[in-house]
Amino acid sequence: MACQVIFKGTKVDGVYDRDPRKHADATRYDKVSYDEALQRHLGVMDASAIALARDNNLPIIVFSLDEPGGFAGILAGRGTYTIVG
Repeated sequence: MACQVIFKGTKVDGVYDRDPRKHADATRYDKVSYDEALQRHLGVMDASAIALARDNNLPIIVFSLDEPGGFAGILAGRGTYTIVG
């Protein structure tokens, strides 16, 4: 793969231990390993995609598409997101 990172835009601002839209006490991760995302079934993306990113040492940045500043903010280092790597 000829890239340095994978950006995953979602409806929430990162990876949580459970669905934050259903559980007010859900915990967001700032960073989570590929293996932890797979083992805990965190729903980042399908297992094959996470394994492919892991095998190619590509971090996955998970962020909200609805966040003010959106993708441009994430590129500028602002906003809330989770790094899977």
